[in-house]
Amino acid sequence: MAELIVYGIILGSIVTLGAVGLTLIYGIVNFGNFAHGDLMTLGAYIAFFMVSVVFPALGLTDTPIGPLSFGWVMLASFIPAMLVTGLVAVAADRLVYRRLRNLRVRAVMLAIASLAIAFMIRSIVYLAWGPDFRFYSRGLRTTLHLPLGIKLRPDQLVILALAWAMVIALYVFLKSTKTGKALRAMADNPDLARVSGIATERMISLTWFIGGAMAAAAGIMLGIDSQLRPEMGWIFLLPLFAAVILGGIGNAYGALAGGVILGVAQQVSTAFLSPAYKPAVAFIIMILVLLVRPQGLFGGGK
Repeated sequence: MAELIVYGIILGSIVTLGAVGLTLIYGIVNFGNFAHGDLMTLGAYIAFFMVSVVFPALGLTDTPIGPLSFGWVMLASFIPAMLVTGLVAVAADRLVYRRLRNLRVRAVMLAIASLAIAFMIRSIVYLAWGPDFRFYSRGLRTTLHLPLGIKLRPDQLVILALAWAMVIALYVFLKSTKTGKALRAMADNPDLARVSGIATERMISLTWFIGGAMAAAAGIMLGIDSQLRPEMGWIFLLPLFAAVILGGIGNAYGALAGGVILGVAQQVSTAFLSPAYKPAVAFIIMILVLLVRPQGLFGGGK
C-alpha cells in the first residue's frame, strides 16, 4: 500500500503540472482548453526530437547520470520543449482564441475551437513521428529498494523532485511577484483588473505561455516514466479536467491538491480493482466531493 501511495504521488505530481496550466487558462479566459493534453504530447515529442536529433548533431549524447536512464542532455531538452510549446499555446490564442473572444462568441465555441487545435497538433505529431511508441531511453532501468517495501526507479524520484520544484516555483511566482498577483487578479475578476490598469491581453498571453510550458514539462515527465505515443496527452486530458474540477475551477492551488488526490486514488485502487478501472475511481471520488462541495475543494477563491 505504501508503494502504491508513493506511485500515486508521482502520478499526481504529473497531473498537477498539467492541471495548473489548465485551471489558470480557465480562470482567465473562461473556457476549457481541450488542446491542453495535446500540448503535453507536443512538448514530449519536441524533447524527443532534441535528444534524438538536435543534440546528437551537435556532438552531444545523453550519457545516463548514475543509476538514471537519462543524462544532462535529457534535462537540457526541457528548456527548448517548454519554450516552444509555450509559444505554440500563445500563437493559438493570438491566431484563434483572441479573434473568437473579440467576436464575443460563447465559451462553448472556444472549447470547440480548442478541440480543433488539439486534432491539428496530434496530426502534426503523427506526420512527424508516426503512430509507433517512442522511448527516450531503451536501456535497462535500475530499481531502488526503499523502506516499507517500496520499490522505485531512480527516474521516478527525479520526476517527483522536478515536478514539485516547478510547482513551488510557480506558487512563489503567483504569490510573491507583481506579475503573479496581476495574474491572480485577472483570474478573480478580469473586468476589475482591466479597470485597475492591468494589461489584460499581456496577462492572457503570459497565462497561455505558462500553461503551455507546464504542459510540456508534464508531457516529458510522463514520457520518461512510461513511453511516448501521439495519444498520450489526449488520454491524460480527462484526469487533468477531473483535478481542476475537484480542486475548484480557476483555482491554481486547488489544482495542486486535486492532482495529488486523484493520482493517489487511482494508484491505490489497483490494490482492489483492475488497473483498467483507475479513471473510473478518480471520477467517482470527484463526483462524491462535488456532491458535498459543488464549488470544489478550494472553490470560492483564486
